[in-house]
Amino acid sequence: MHHDADVVVAGGGPVGLMLACELALAGVPVVVLERLTEVDTTIKAGAINTPTAEAFYRRGMLPALAEVQRAAFGKVDSFLRAHREAGASPVRPAPKFAGHFAGIMLRGDLLDASDPDFDGPGPAGEVGLVAQADLERLLQARATALGVDLRRGTTLTGFDADADGVHVHTSRGSLRAGWLVGCDGGRSTVRRLAGFPFPGTAPEITGRQALVELTGAESLGTGWQWTETGTYAHGPLPGRLLTVEFDGPPEERESPVTAEELEASLRRVSGVPDVRIHRVLTATRFTDNARQVPDYRSGRVLLAGDAAHVHAPFGGQGLNLGIGDALNLGWKLAATVCGGAPEGLLDSYTAERHPLGAWVLDWTRAQVALMRPESHARALREVIAELTGTTTATTFFAKKISGVQQRHDLSGDHPLTGRSAPDLEFSDGTRLADQLHDGQALLLDLTGDGDVLRRAAGYGSRIRLLRTDCPGRPGLAGLLVRPDGCTAWAADSPGRPDTGDELTAALRRWFGTPDDGVA
Repeated sequence: MHHDADVVVAGGGPVGLMLACELALAGVPVVVLERLTEVDTTIKAGAINTPTAEAFYRRGMLPALAEVQRAAFGKVDSFLRAHREAGASPVRPAPKFAGHFAGIMLRGDLLDASDPDFDGPGPAGEVGLVAQADLERLLQARATALGVDLRRGTTLTGFDADADGVHVHTSRGSLRAGWLVGCDGGRSTVRRLAGFPFPGTAPEITGRQALVELTGAESLGTGWQWTETGTYAHGPLPGRLLTVEFDGPPEERESPVTAEELEASLRRVSGVPDVRIHRVLTATRFTDNARQVPDYRSGRVLLAGDAAHVHAPFGGQGLNLGIGDALNLGWKLAATVCGGAPEGLLDSYTAERHPLGAWVLDWTRAQVALMRPESHARALREVIAELTGTTTATTFFAKKISGVQQRHDLSGDHPLTGRSAPDLEFSDGTRLADQLHDGQALLLDLTGDGDVLRRAAGYGSRIRLLRTDCPGRPGLAGLLVRPDGCTAWAADSPGRPDTGDELTAALRRWFGTPDDGVA
């Protein structure tokens, strides 16, 4: 049956664009439907975690992220300078930002930087302050360069799925595709029409986040503040405000957030009567509705990002979780479309990503519990704050927030198996990330004995083979890196006698049978 595209992606935000880029990199024709006509500039997540930075690094986009971060640091400096000039109490800058948990800031000078979990990302570990809108702009430019058919101003209105594909109906006509992926947000049309269950916990809060022009800001505290009526945050960008009130979910979600609404909420929570908001540059409402679909796939329809899981936005985990979904799904769906995917490959998407999503839901629920303006939560918050005054606790929280502890449960007992591949530096000065720009899997032979590469000789273009050496890791014999950057196999030198058989099993598990039967 004729298909207009192999894959239709509903939703052209960062998750949908990331997925489309990964598919296009593998040569899969993809159409992205996005109802908005321009990049969404609404204030949302303000930072990315280490796995997200690694993903962009491995595709050659780290310099662009670093440039965005430099501009963001300039805005932070402007906020601190304006606050001082307004006569407010001086703000003592943190030694190094290490994240926050429920607004409890982690001190970078207490971080145990020697922890082995931090020894891996390479230059990607230095990039984090990148806002969601900037990420979307970069991804849109990349998608365009890769030939993605991005149809802005187009809304998915329905679809009919069968065993061979999906007939997608849009506000501008219909098209036939082999697969449909819903990346269309927390109120996903794809999820609803496909009938995915969406269990979870009901919302308890009304949150508002905005960039505004205001006066009276010198009377506000900077950073995260807890009061008898809620929580608010002021900074670190000029005019950036966030309020959280524990009086149930917002009655209205669709209408624009007005200056009057923001001002009233800020006054209620902060207790500062003379703060005035004169203009709203961008604003949004949010809540802590926490839900997740049990399975990210139903036949020819899949979900990624907020379409598969929703939760409170504290810590910006949602954006990063969605980018991880897209990276994990992209190469697996591409292999399925192009043929040769081993049995169960696409099902491993849910198996690997669902546990991480469930963790994020509980991580954000815990933060909401700590923020409640009542005595029990206040007492617990003081305990957590005291704990984060120690190196052990700061390192624990920072590893969770940054994502460096993420691991998939893969077969094999090497410490690297299932984890993000370390950014090895080779003797010629290149790094591992330099070898992953094209989205191919990579098999490294770091000993030169020939057996490692021989086992993958029959996989052709499915796997890039590289024989090199890594002076910084002399004990590492070889590494099999999936297209998403996950280590599928690793061995030390000298290794156990069965490590070669483990490599063969990993090759077949993730990339199917070899073309010529060599492996």
